[in-house]
Amino acid sequence: MQLTLQIPDMYFVNYQKQNIAKQMKLYTALMMYRSGKVSAGAACEIAEIDRYVFLAECNKYDIPVINYSIDEVKNELQQYQNTNK
Repeated sequence: MQLTLQIPDMYFVNYQKQNIAKQMKLYTALMMYRSGKVSAGAACEIAEIDRYVFLAECNKYDIPVINYSIDEVKNELQQYQNTNK
């Protein structure tokens, strides 16, 4: 998919033109991942970066990469304890 956005130049004073598209892809991928719309792998494809860079960017923007609920963690722990008795 190709998307064209009209954003006034005044909002990109401190950006180099070649980096704007790359940054927009990254921010879009991060927000889609954060909201649960895409997986980490899909976000990497959208942003055109590898998984390690993506995880570092998630850390930079305080986006959790492991999203377990308390119940899921308890269930995993119980299963681990049952198999290691």
